[in-house]
Amino acid sequence: MAESCLARQVRHDRKLILENINVKSTSENEIAALFDRWNGSLQTGDPLEVVANYAKRSILLPTVSNIPRLTPDEKADYFQHFLENGPSGKIDLRQISISGDMAVDSGLYTFTFAKTGQTVSTRYSFVYQWDGSQWLIVSHHSSAMPGSD
Repeated sequence: MAESCLARQVRHDRKLILENINVKSTSENEIAALFDRWNGSLQTGDPLEVVANYAKRSILLPTVSNIPRLTPDEKADYFQHFLENGPSGKIDLRQISISGDMAVDSGLYTFTFAKTGQTVSTRYSFVYQWDGSQWLIVSHHSSAMPGSD
């Protein structure tokens, strides 16, 4: 069946639109590596290294605080305390979804704290956005698993 003139025009217009918006071609492996980048920044012990993973306009709904963190200073304050016990995260289960310049990595991870030996199993969601040069966290939610206290 021959393609109609309208269908050709729609396909052409869509191609032009996609070429001119901030779309990043990516893979699940690339998005999965963003957790490794974030977890590696925890290992530095420097809250500012951790905060560098977040977009300026982003939200952190952290595991061990009831206070939403919106600004870089609020996030740094949270991580200053969180890093005191030497956390290291490990992904237990994940699902990654990608759409244009946005990606979501959600699942379960376990933190082990070097200073205390304690482990905490948590649920997580990272929402990333491509800013034209790198993937940054725009939303991060983490909460303890029910019954894991």
